[in-house]
Amino acid sequence: MKKKHIKSAREIKEDKVQDLIEKLGRAKTVAFADYRGLTANQIAELRTKIKSVGGEMLVEKNNLIRLSLKSTKHQISNEDDEKYLTGPTATIFAYDDEIAPIKEVADSNKLLTLPTFKFGFFGHDYLDTSSLEKLSKIPSRDILQAKVVGALNSPIYGIVATLSANLKNLVYALSQIKDQKGA
Repeated sequence: MKKKHIKSAREIKEDKVQDLIEKLGRAKTVAFADYRGLTANQIAELRTKIKSVGGEMLVEKNNLIRLSLKSTKHQISNEDDEKYLTGPTATIFAYDDEIAPIKEVADSNKLLTLPTFKFGFFGHDYLDTSSLEKLSKIPSRDILQAKVVGALNSPIYGIVATLSANLKNLVYALSQIKDQKGA
């Protein structure tokens, strides 16, 4: 019978850092938030909402987050590191839609005043708290696409209305001529 290898605490931490590095590389947008004060049920509900829009919420130790950030292109200043990577930190990864998971966190904040954004990255660009809040106010991808389609269609409707009006005027004019000649 083979002996099963039990991972040491160090190996487990290394695996977690590698997992974070992989997720940071895959995510289009990453946000870090303080979730202190949320109940376990509220955290589970927020995770479900984030997952439903193509994201993921992960709670990990700040030290592991710090190590994973140093191993990627996501750079944070030492000042911000000391300021933000303290206390409970949730990491929100946006894989599909860059904004939808961030909007879910912002919506939760509107209802419960929690969680609060610490900092994040859009691609590899650093975002402070106010930038994340502004990003969360951008309409969803579906709404933006609908607006673009509407903007593209509006000139077509204008042309159709103009041509239609001209045809109606022509028919009206011909009808008037017919009535005058027939009388």
